[in-house]
Amino acid sequence: MNHFISLATAADMTRTFRANREAILEPSYQGLNLLPICETFDRDAFDQLLLQEGCDGVRIYYGMDDGMKVHAVIVGVDAAGADMVSGGAGVSLVAEGDVIIENGGRCPDICPGGSPLNT
Repeated sequence: MNHFISLATAADMTRTFRANREAILEPSYQGLNLLPICETFDRDAFDQLLLQEGCDGVRIYYGMDDGMKVHAVIVGVDAAGADMVSGGAGVSLVAEGDVIIENGGRCPDICPGGSPLNT
């Protein structure tokens, strides 16, 4: 599968999202910056994720913190398409050694400048 798109398409998609991200929310949730424009992660986090034995790809889930703000939650995926996580109910995944990425620099408040994807 070809996952690549042009910069023009990407810029159009991000512009459309920025223009509509508040309008798609119920009025009581508007103006609270619940939906991020983007999130920034250190390369080291992705290196650790991709260097897992058997990691064949990346899956991005969307989760919410206690303040209802949406965040990307990123895990490795094996060749069969299964999430590379262990544990079940009540098991601390981090304690089990799973590599799960979150805690990105969330825009707003930490926003990139000078990119056609954010103008």
